[in-house]
Amino acid sequence: MKVVKKDGTRLAFDRNKMKSGIEKACWKRSVRDDQIEAIISQVENDIYEQFESEVESVYIGERIMDRLRQLDQVAYVRFASVYREFKDARDFVEELEPMLKEAQTE
Repeated sequence: MKVVKKDGTRLAFDRNKMKSGIEKACWKRSVRDDQIEAIISQVENDIYEQFESEVESVYIGERIMDRLRQLDQVAYVRFASVYREFKDARDFVEELEPMLKEAQTE
């Protein structure tokens, strides 16, 4: 399986790269190793079910963020800040606003 990056380059799919990014986002959070492994396995299964030979990195990043958002909101924002290349505090606020609105309605 090849991953098509945002700039169009193609790299071999690397499960360890995905794991490294998730672990960085979950650093010093109460997220267990088995939860990280579950995210990786779910995303990997999604990829192999949906795509034959190539998958866009955007798809992978979005799937990871979907799962992190459900698991740990701080890890989610950390991952999103790197993945979406936040430039300043306004980017953080824009990412957090929908989550804060959801929390208010619950």
